[in-house]
Amino acid sequence: MNPDQLFSLTNAIAFFSWILLIVFPYKKWVGSLLVGLIITLFCMIYSYLVFQSVQPSDFENFNTLDGLMGMFSSKQAVLTGWVHYLAFDILAGLYIVNNANKMGINRWILIPSLLFTFMMGPFGLLIYLITRTIYTRKYFHPYM
Repeated sequence: MNPDQLFSLTNAIAFFSWILLIVFPYKKWVGSLLVGLIITLFCMIYSYLVFQSVQPSDFENFNTLDGLMGMFSSKQAVLTGWVHYLAFDILAGLYIVNNANKMGINRWILIPSLLFTFMMGPFGLLIYLITRTIYTRKYFHPYM
């Protein structure tokens, strides 16, 4: 499978995952499916891509922004980073729904933060943290 096909496939899987998370946020089977299958699959794809494209000497490139930019000069390298984002954004979405469920936050209130987490990761998580603070009237909570 070439990088363009893998990009399309992972995007479709991620989109389906986010639909499940938004429509059924408090269903345990959704979390089990996302962690047990989807995130695990993304981790396997990511690992494969890393071992195909990253050399031990590339680790020096993490020390500078120019070096990091140089690492993302091929489709496969960008795809590797993208799959990394997809996996961790879904994981952030799972954190949001699990934490909100624990806090007793209405699932409809989560929709904006989940949509933004899907599109812009950390910004969506920030929206959730602000929402949770407003809803519970306190900022510091157990993280799980």
